[in-house]
Amino acid sequence: MIKTRIIPILLYKNFTLVKGVRFDSWRRVGSLLQAIKVYRLREVDELIFLDISATQEGRSPDFRLVDDFADECLMPLTVGGGVRKVEDVKTLLRCGADKVAINSAAFEEPEMIREAARKFGSQCIVISIDFKRSADGKHEVFIHSGTKPTGKEPILFAKEVEQLGAGEILLTSIDRDGTMEGYDTELIQAVADAVSIPVIASGGAGSYDHMLEVLVKGKASAVAAASIYHFTQMTPLETKHFLREKGIQVRI
Repeated sequence: MIKTRIIPILLYKNFTLVKGVRFDSWRRVGSLLQAIKVYRLREVDELIFLDISATQEGRSPDFRLVDDFADECLMPLTVGGGVRKVEDVKTLLRCGADKVAINSAAFEEPEMIREAARKFGSQCIVISIDFKRSADGKHEVFIHSGTKPTGKEPILFAKEVEQLGAGEILLTSIDRDGTMEGYDTELIQAVADAVSIPVIASGGAGSYDHMLEVLVKGKASAVAAASIYHFTQMTPLETKHFLREKGIQVRI
């Protein structure tokens, strides 16, 4: 049986790790290398590193930075932020990334997904889908760090990127991000039912029960979180023990 993955997210901005609420990431939370070493000791399954200012600043990924910290990361690593062309994917993989997360370019240059998947394999391509829920209950995909609406509905977009060759979806609720009030389980379930590739739930984790709910009811394949590990005493390893006690298959 495939194991459920526990994945911390590291948000990088202005040379440091940050975290905030609803994509307003202003609060500094420490050193990148220190966080990587801590998570390595705490037996996380994967790490997701997102340079959240790259696209807004119109720059490419910081390849030198990734090349430096990838040497310290002894667990699978997904890198995103500023990825706009297939050459970016190629360079990040050469720098040590195991997977590359694509967000804004997935909407603006969708054929890039097909080409990257063809060249490097679908297993390397993670499409990061950020969404908001409107007052009428409808959901919409946003790009450029949650600042630009697309008019696209998340379920439809998830289907489209799967057809283009995406191997995985990182699905993040902007409304729930950093609130620690729980995942948007309803939307995550709808996307998981609509596609056959793994869906990583992100945005809102505040307790182990939230993770259990999104895995069972939301049908997520993995749970990603940031604030819960930065601002509470909860750890990825304790998460695994809790989930295993509830019957979820995890790697310990």
